[in-house]
Amino acid sequence: MFKRNRKIFTLLTGLLLMGLLLSGCGGSAPTSGDGLEPYKVGAIFDISGKASSLGIPERDTAQMVVEEINANGGVNGHPIELIIKDSKSNETEAALAAKSLIQEGVAAIIGSSSSGTTMAMVEMIQNAQIPLISCAASVRITEPVAERQWVFKVAQSDSIVAEKITDYLKANGMSKVALASVNDAYGDSGRTEFEKAAAAAGITIVAKEKFETADTIMTSQLTNIKSQNPDAVICWAIPPAASSFTSNFSQMGIEAPLIHSSGVGNQTYLDLAEKAAEGTVFPIGRLLVAEQLADSDPQKAITNEYAQKYEEQFGPRSTFGGHAWDAVKIVAQALEKVGPDPAKIRDEIENTSFTGVTAIFNFTPEDHSGLTKDCLVMVKVSDGKWELVK
Repeated sequence: MFKRNRKIFTLLTGLLLMGLLLSGCGGSAPTSGDGLEPYKVGAIFDISGKASSLGIPERDTAQMVVEEINANGGVNGHPIELIIKDSKSNETEAALAAKSLIQEGVAAIIGSSSSGTTMAMVEMIQNAQIPLISCAASVRITEPVAERQWVFKVAQSDSIVAEKITDYLKANGMSKVALASVNDAYGDSGRTEFEKAAAAAGITIVAKEKFETADTIMTSQLTNIKSQNPDAVICWAIPPAASSFTSNFSQMGIEAPLIHSSGVGNQTYLDLAEKAAEGTVFPIGRLLVAEQLADSDPQKAITNEYAQKYEEQFGPRSTFGGHAWDAVKIVAQALEKVGPDPAKIRDEIENTSFTGVTAIFNFTPEDHSGLTKDCLVMVKVSDGKWELVK
């Protein structure tokens, strides 16, 4: 009996030790097959809260890209350890997440999803001297560059989005417009940039209205807009507020065309606005209309590749997921060239040219966005789908 129990004890002990070895006992970081330590990369996305329609596809994409990199041997044999935090679409939470990642010793940080949550991290990032690649749009994220040496971004700046909209207005003979914007960092920055672009283009803004991120009824704002009889109405917001504005706009029977900012480039906008979204126009990167691009377009192959991989796993593509794809790839490219030293990564990114899903980037010491309005196309909602405006 004793011998039998001893054999059982020995067997159980052996199984326990094997389990510990296979699971990486002691919580040690994952290693590649040849035992090289991982490169830690942080990510902060608005996974929950009002901007979750941006943050969820960004999180899913970042995980997908890192899994693919690691499956192919990592970066020079080092796996990437992606540490993801949820900012909860809250500026305080974003700052706390950045502090946590800095303490964990990440080589770089990707995020956040929205302008407000990104801006909440900028000062901390500058002080910690950790490179940050934001997925948000406000031009203030990277400008002035002298005060943002450690900050980069992959979303098209609201300044060039505004220029693209005014080009479209001029081309279609629309010189008198109304502007409605959400009352947050994204809306305020977009409002400022559109006012500049409109003045430069000789376009008159006859009405300016604001609404809150949680508003579902914008009747008073739209009544004022309708009374001015504008040639077009510009809305600067993201879903769900952007979708609510579109639904209200349709219900009011306003005949002028509705032009959105790039903040509506996802399925959530269509799902929430439904038929009211029909005919709306906005500038965006090429991802949503990847299949409609000319074969000569240098982004066609990469946008189609990403769209296929994303949709196989997660459903309809999102322009915001494309932002995360670019950010992770840019960080991985820098890690491959210079290793996990934050200062070297910063210097490498600052001199990077990269063809991505969002655009063709050309970062320089003077430009931490690396984009012009040529990276944007005009897209129209037609029969509930995205259509390239030619």
